[in-house]
Amino acid sequence: MIVIGAGQSGLQVAEALRSESWEGPIVMIGDEAHAPYHRPPLSKAYLLGEASEAQLTIRGPEALARKNIELMSGAHVAAIDRVAKTVTLGDGRSLAYTGLAIATGSRPRPLPVPGADLPGVFPLRTLDDCRAISIALESAHNVVVIGGGFIGLEFAAVARKKGKNVVVLEAADRLMARVVAPVISDFYRDLHTAHGASIVLGAKVTELHGENGKVALVHTASGVAFPADLVIAGIGILPNTELAAAAGLEVEGGIVVDACSRTADPAIVASGDCTAVRLADSGLRRLESVQNAIEQGKAAAAALMGKEKPFTAKPWFWSDQYDVKLQMVGLSAGHDQVVIRGSVAEGKFSAFYFKAGKLIGIDSANRPQDHMAGRKLLDKDVWPTPQQAADEHVNLADLLK
Repeated sequence: MIVIGAGQSGLQVAEALRSESWEGPIVMIGDEAHAPYHRPPLSKAYLLGEASEAQLTIRGPEALARKNIELMSGAHVAAIDRVAKTVTLGDGRSLAYTGLAIATGSRPRPLPVPGADLPGVFPLRTLDDCRAISIALESAHNVVVIGGGFIGLEFAAVARKKGKNVVVLEAADRLMARVVAPVISDFYRDLHTAHGASIVLGAKVTELHGENGKVALVHTASGVAFPADLVIAGIGILPNTELAAAAGLEVEGGIVVDACSRTADPAIVASGDCTAVRLADSGLRRLESVQNAIEQGKAAAAALMGKEKPFTAKPWFWSDQYDVKLQMVGLSAGHDQVVIRGSVAEGKFSAFYFKAGKLIGIDSANRPQDHMAGRKLLDKDVWPTPQQAADEHVNLADLLK
């Protein structure tokens, strides 16, 4: 078995194959020079110096070797031949497969403006990115974050904790607009402002200007320019689908798979950020989360062994910013009602999203009890009424009895 990708999902496929009793060779090919590592702490604990590189490692080479999983680090897969069932590496070597898992992940969306390639401008995705950012951050004074999504805001919190001047430039009219309700956006705007960051909404970046060989100014369409020693570009990611597309697999916003991570080729599965799941209504859903990477990886390994173990749990996510943990379950897109449980003013509340009276998602800020109850409720298709959700005297866990 060959796994292309040595991130969270690729590792899960490889280890799950062993759990599914595959006794043959497993080769995991990763383009980074590192063993599989946790990405979520990169934008938080690692940059704060609270987590070492060793602590980021999920499985080192020795642990993988004990499971008879061969890790090929720093290797690039150039092509997949589905007829011959081989993959060709960048150095010309060819490897044969019985089953193939594609877990190529994603990459940061590049800034489409002049000056985006100036020294001092960084994406935030990999360990190597964060090594470079960590060094640059020590001497930086003015930090500009382009993009008010999770990654950008998490980094903004880190930079403020380190005493830097921080400006967040968000093109939309509110933060995290793609995934949360206005009440959550407003809360996080106020949170960052209270910690000394400047949040500029409706800011269209037009150009990055350099001086003395590195970035110095970030220009916006309004005519305002912001001084910057360090710029973080956090405007989203792009799934790495090129390899699959070149092999003739269906790609539509991601490598198209079913709930069992199967592609149209019976010998090939795909999992993680690079995929888009075909839903029962023929629509597509693409998720970017640790849970998705792990659960799709388990489903993919089972599928390679001829078993069906679909990933059906409701998706969940989290984000740590300052002393607030945001935990999200379900998908709020298309909601027609939001009710609040708890106190926004006290920074401990949950937003319950309803569509036609049915609960479809919950965002919880420092309310872990709501999050855990919500995961169980949504997975069992049991939900409170909007009135019950807003009433703290109603024990949500009792609804499961």
